[in-house]
Amino acid sequence: MSSGSQQQPAQPPPYRPYRQVRAATPHSRAVSCVRFSPCGRVLATASLDGTVALLSPSNLAVIATLRGHAAGVSDLSWSTDSFYLCSASDDRTLRIWNIRSVLAAPGGHPDPAADRCVRVLKGHTNFVFSANFNPQTSSQVASGGFDCTVRIWDVKSGRCTHAIDAHSDPVTSVHFIRDGSIIVSGSHDGSCKIWDAKTGACLKTVIDDKKPAVSFAMFSPNGKFILVAALDDSLKLCNFATGKFLKVYTGHVNRVYCIQSAFSVTNGKYIVSGSEDNCVYIWDLQGRNILQKLEGHTDAVISVSCHPTENKIASGGLDNDRTVRLWVQDN
Repeated sequence: MSSGSQQQPAQPPPYRPYRQVRAATPHSRAVSCVRFSPCGRVLATASLDGTVALLSPSNLAVIATLRGHAAGVSDLSWSTDSFYLCSASDDRTLRIWNIRSVLAAPGGHPDPAADRCVRVLKGHTNFVFSANFNPQTSSQVASGGFDCTVRIWDVKSGRCTHAIDAHSDPVTSVHFIRDGSIIVSGSHDGSCKIWDAKTGACLKTVIDDKKPAVSFAMFSPNGKFILVAALDDSLKLCNFATGKFLKVYTGHVNRVYCIQSAFSVTNGKYIVSGSEDNCVYIWDLQGRNILQKLEGHTDAVISVSCHPTENKIASGGLDNDRTVRLWVQDN
């Protein structure tokens, strides 16, 4: 019998290495967050210098700079339509920026001096560390802060609809599931909780360990899992319905900073994360093995973002580096 007559199981596409194609320095301080827009046409970056930069995802040229925060910016979130950007700052506020005119600008050259801020959300009593738009509506944002609260906001009115005493230590991350019905939060108190987005009720405590601190938590793109980072050099994939850990990803360094990781789904399924050894790590989601370690930054990398349609990764470095770098897969 010929070997060709047997059905082979579907294999994932062979891994193609990423290489750095661009580096830019759009900020005067550490880069705290990098986020491709859902439409893929803008890369937003945030910094401890208090500004948000909008960059071209092809050459990292600065399209516009958003100014208004009185202190460093820790997190960014895009609305699903890419029209609005939310920023979370140490000045205790969130700002909502209208990016529609940037996308519509003739020749891709918007007025760089235009004030694009349409809302300032006030209520947190300490640094705002995390923000996330509801993927189903640009009128709802969740935030988490050093005041240990999770807050849910009505963007149209600027009103905080729920202020939840969520954790006993700073909230490091908030993230909506894809249908917008629930929110996951992570905290330095070592716990990870699920909240009802409409009522603010706590539906479940997924993790309740005192140590290590949960430094980041997000839902997987299909909404079935939560990716949880902890300050013990680990990333874990958790089935939040059962609370069981399915996969653990290790090899990177994460003891100090809240490092934002990402799912890459444009060519195979990968987990991507920054690291305190100045590298970006890429793991095979299923196999848990490190596929590649991207070297080039000269300080810790605490944020990465994967382009929605292209095989492209953005990363940002802390104060001794300050660069935003772009990595692409060879064809």
